[in-house]
Amino acid sequence: MTSALSSKTDFTLAVHGGAGTILRTKMTPEREAAYHAGLRRALEAGRVVLADGGTAIDAVTAAVMTLEDEPLFNAGRGAVYTSAGLQEMDAAIMDGRDRAAGAIAGICGPRNPILAARAVMEKSDHVFLIGDNALNFCRQNGIAFEDASYFFTDQRWDALQETLAMRRSGGEDHDESRKHGTVGAVARDRNGHLAAATSTGGMTAKAPGRVGDSPVIGAGTWADDETCAVSGTGHGEIFIRYAAGHEIASRLRYAGQNLQQAVHGVVVDVLAPVGGSGGVIAVDRSGAFSLTFNCSGMYRGVVTGDGVLRTAIYDEPLVDFR
Repeated sequence: MTSALSSKTDFTLAVHGGAGTILRTKMTPEREAAYHAGLRRALEAGRVVLADGGTAIDAVTAAVMTLEDEPLFNAGRGAVYTSAGLQEMDAAIMDGRDRAAGAIAGICGPRNPILAARAVMEKSDHVFLIGDNALNFCRQNGIAFEDASYFFTDQRWDALQETLAMRRSGGEDHDESRKHGTVGAVARDRNGHLAAATSTGGMTAKAPGRVGDSPVIGAGTWADDETCAVSGTGHGEIFIRYAAGHEIASRLRYAGQNLQQAVHGVVVDVLAPVGGSGGVIAVDRSGAFSLTFNCSGMYRGVVTGDGVLRTAIYDEPLVDFR
């Protein structure tokens, strides 16, 4: 499924709340409305920044922070649990102006992991910090922390127990919503600059220490003013092996493809056949966007200079909210 825009625009912000959505048969009207509302809040947070003439990097930060604060999505407060019953969060951010980037992995404590990733980008000489040393860095740089109770949700804990019980019985988990949870944002600001940000709790019952594509620059997160900004959500191991974000940008740079050709070519033609279930949101230097996935759905939304918030979940047109 694809949503795309090809015309030039004042600014563009796209967000996602993860691919592999709750099955339609299990989705209640109330819960569906809550997901749309959460996506709209993230879009509005970023829209305010861009409409005020703010930067793409500030817009994606604001949008992702909003999604991290919403327990419905698998990042920050709604992060899933490892097989050991712990939460290990990953995040990355990238500025298309100069390819500055920051990433963290395997942490729990910072209220907004995306702020930890941004601190790495802006306040260190490094790109990627992990584990306890990343936490120490966050404390030294004034990142707000929360205790474990803040991040606990019954939904994520119950999902862990269900997955572990299924494994003990020899069953296989086919629920995409427990495998692909991520949040992300991409933006083009009024000055034509691009940025991307991605944050996740990973996969339910993942092995302790496992890191997916979200914090890996060039896989789940990428931004370069000359081509595009990308945030992915899906089977992280496959997205890493195929350098999904960078591959999309390379098709624009070297193959002369437009954004939609590049995104479809990677998500549908490359990733899907090898088990890379998921999707990406992307925006290019002209403001064109793509929201493309190869699975049951992707929580997604977009807003441009007209100020209309547009969101969708399943294989359906975007719904306008004014």
